[in-house]
Amino acid sequence: MVIVGAGIGGGALASVLARNGLAVLLLEKETEYRDKVRGEWLAPWGVVEVQRLELYDRLREAGGHHVTWHRSYEDARDAIANPLNSIDLSGLIPDVPGPLCLGHPRMCRILSETAAESGVRVLRGINRLQIGPVEGGRRTVGFEHEGVRNTVAARLVVGADGRASQVRQQAGIALHRDPTHHLFAGLLVEGADGWPAERQVIGVEGDTHFLVFPQGGGRARLYVGYALDQHKRLAGPDAAARFLQEFRLHCLPESESLVKARPAGPCRSYGNEDSWTNSPAAPNVVLIGDAAGHNDPIIGQGLSITFRDVRLVSEVLLASDDWSLEAFSGYVEERRERMQRLRFSAMMTSELENEFGPEAEQRRACAREHALEDPTLRLWAFAALIGPDVLPAEAFGPRVRERLFAAA
Repeated sequence: MVIVGAGIGGGALASVLARNGLAVLLLEKETEYRDKVRGEWLAPWGVVEVQRLELYDRLREAGGHHVTWHRSYEDARDAIANPLNSIDLSGLIPDVPGPLCLGHPRMCRILSETAAESGVRVLRGINRLQIGPVEGGRRTVGFEHEGVRNTVAARLVVGADGRASQVRQQAGIALHRDPTHHLFAGLLVEGADGWPAERQVIGVEGDTHFLVFPQGGGRARLYVGYALDQHKRLAGPDAAARFLQEFRLHCLPESESLVKARPAGPCRSYGNEDSWTNSPAAPNVVLIGDAAGHNDPIIGQGLSITFRDVRLVSEVLLASDDWSLEAFSGYVEERRERMQRLRFSAMMTSELENEFGPEAEQRRACAREHALEDPTLRLWAFAALIGPDVLPAEAFGPRVRERLFAAA
């Protein structure tokens, strides 16, 4: 078997399969892991997936930090009416202390090392990848490594190579995407010792959507969401300094500790939208993680989605020798429904938190009022914490949106 992409999904899947006796070749184009300004918050339901994959202890040993409290702020109000105003994250799922925060490069590295320790052959710095047609029940995989051209024949090729997946493109699997709704900028900071290490926050003030996810030891990943027509707002060589000034917020206690923190990585902006494949599988090919389509990062589901993908695909591969396209039908159907529900949750979150001005403020006020009258209208928001599959299907329907925003 060949897995393309030695990031989080590829490293985790390779580790699980090799630990159970399968031979795996893991290919990675990068020679070192870089800060991608996302992919560092694992939801409680994603922690469950990591526990089931028996990788949780490795992530904790690598510095994984649990946050135990969530606080929301809306339009500089105390937001007592917000059903998600304050949540004890440690009590949502049994045996899960809360979301797990860990730097993306470190997580990639520990999972790649775990794969190698499990017996996986890991090749880094590969290029000129070529996925051949199916011949004799196998796919040929060609690539260059250290100047030498290599060709292997694999029963299965797993694409874990991210949003621009070469495996997906060469296997002829089409990717669909929504229009970009808004922009997100992120920055890792250190020296934020005055910020409570157990508390994450999300909120809106003026024309800024802000998020804080502490990683312990005075480090935190900060995000700012803003409108598309402000695409130059956090661009340029002084972006990090201006980014930190965005956290000089009236509604946010201890915000000065964030303003005074030191950049510990790049400041980058990117567009927020959903993408999807109608099926993340083709003959002798299966996709996981972002290669199979990603959720709008506004609700932070990327890691949890990937680890669920890893578990479901590994269960198919370890259950029997049947690795046919039909064998992955359960994974395909589950992922389709999962991503549709998360797409709805992200869309609602974007409308509530990443649109600004008088109309947006009125929409948020109406949503607060209607959710107080009927808390089931905000059930979709809990999908990002406890998982989309444990909530009723009607929590993600258009009728919910109509009622929540009525008279807005």
